[in-house]
Amino acid sequence: MSNTGAWNLALVIGLVAALIVAALLLMLIRAVRDIEGSVNGLLEVATSVAGNTANIPQLEATAPVLGLIVEEAVVQDGYMNALTDGYGGVQAA
Repeated sequence: MSNTGAWNLALVIGLVAALIVAALLLMLIRAVRDIEGSVNGLLEVATSVAGNTANIPQLEATAPVLGLIVEEAVVQDGYMNALTDGYGGVQAA
């Protein structure tokens, strides 16, 4: 193989390597753009979730109130039972 032939072979190998690198870089750019689009979508969803969950700490005040509601419901149930006992001709046992 002559000197010129070796240089031509080296140039062809270099050109092929450069084309492969360029193709890989294009694939990398596409992948990064896809990831960026997914991240932007996740950021939008995360903002919505944050807005929906902003009031969760206020739920701590709900538990004591629920106890009072249950107590009042029991009292009201007793009143309703007293009003309806014997209604329709059926006596309570």
